[in-house]
Amino acid sequence: MPGRGRCPDCGSTELVEDSHYSQSQLVCSDCGCVITEGVLTTTFSDEGNLREVTYSRSTGENEQVSRSQQRGLRRVRDLCRVLQLPPTFEDTAVAYYQQAYRHSGIRAARLQKKEVLVGCCVLITCRQHNWPLTMGAICTLLYADLDVFSSTYMQIVKLLGLDVPSLCLAELVKTYCSSFKLFQASPSVPAKYVEDKEKMLSRTMQLVELANETWLVTGRHPLPIITAATFLAWQSLQPADRLSCSLARFCKLANVDLPYPASSRLQELLAVLLRMAEQLAWLRVLRLDKRSVVKHIGDLLQHRQSLVRSAFRDGTAEVETREKEPPGWGQGQGEGEVGNNSLGLPQGKRPASPALLLPPCMLKSPKRICPVPPVSTVTGDENISDSEIEQYLRTPQEVRDFQRAQAARQAATSVPNPP
Repeated sequence: MPGRGRCPDCGSTELVEDSHYSQSQLVCSDCGCVITEGVLTTTFSDEGNLREVTYSRSTGENEQVSRSQQRGLRRVRDLCRVLQLPPTFEDTAVAYYQQAYRHSGIRAARLQKKEVLVGCCVLITCRQHNWPLTMGAICTLLYADLDVFSSTYMQIVKLLGLDVPSLCLAELVKTYCSSFKLFQASPSVPAKYVEDKEKMLSRTMQLVELANETWLVTGRHPLPIITAATFLAWQSLQPADRLSCSLARFCKLANVDLPYPASSRLQELLAVLLRMAEQLAWLRVLRLDKRSVVKHIGDLLQHRQSLVRSAFRDGTAEVETREKEPPGWGQGQGEGEVGNNSLGLPQGKRPASPALLLPPCMLKSPKRICPVPPVSTVTGDENISDSEIEQYLRTPQEVRDFQRAQAARQAATSVPNPP
């Protein structure tokens, strides 16, 4: 029955009586701490002397969980409730924490690492159930360092032998963009900056898919790319009122942090859009730049597949043509080439490659490798001159032996042959 004092561990008043092996025990229903333990007799001598033995002593096992582990389990449950995860997620995360805590390296770790372990178990559970949750979000909730969290995460995955799938990019876009404070008017967000959530998510998803098709996502953190795509989607829906808004101000209005590489990803995405715009004749005559191309993002995304294929095909053909050219092209090969330079470039200069839709490994020219001289084959039968032998003589005894050998050879060659 509840109401018998407080738990010495968590301070809860929810204490209940639990009959364990017919022995009455007082247990905290919140943290599971055993307050008072039932007693029993196990041997004839104990019974004869009327001595009572506790259950844990009679079985040789301590059924109570350490306070450090209890605190970690409570933190796992609290984090799952804050994130509003399903009950099955909570049970799985608790099981992973218990498995990890059995290892001596985890039990002896510092409190900071044990706190990070809580978030790692929750993140692993969410990844296995395809629940969109980022490592940065958990680090923010736990006030944990991202480097410490990532190293602990990899250690736990390896230690427990878990198979953790990668995060789905589409789900991450929905979760991350839903946290933006741009979908309802407020004192900090003017009415002209408020946007419909579904329209913004739909266009952001198309821009992220475009970035994925053009190798801007591979090997990079997804949040800077999603931030840049969301900014372009938001601008393109009402360009007249939003083109003057910068990326930094946009993140401030949305109440999200500005990732450091987001500006670079924004420039790369704009370069891809300009490359696609070159494939449409009616956009080519407008001479678009990285600012004006935002107005036509809707049209470019509508024909995304064909424009990407066309731009990639042109870029591949240009690279193949460049590889087939002679090594001395563009370095002053004669007066005849000056007249054929339709771009008006100075002699000896060539235009930069516009193949922006190629993988990064194809955009950079390979480094020149110095030719390696052929290695001579050594058989061991080569003649060694006396000067080379003298280079390997070290001790005085070796020098004397070599001199005697030379004198003996000269004496043998100077003896005349018998008639």
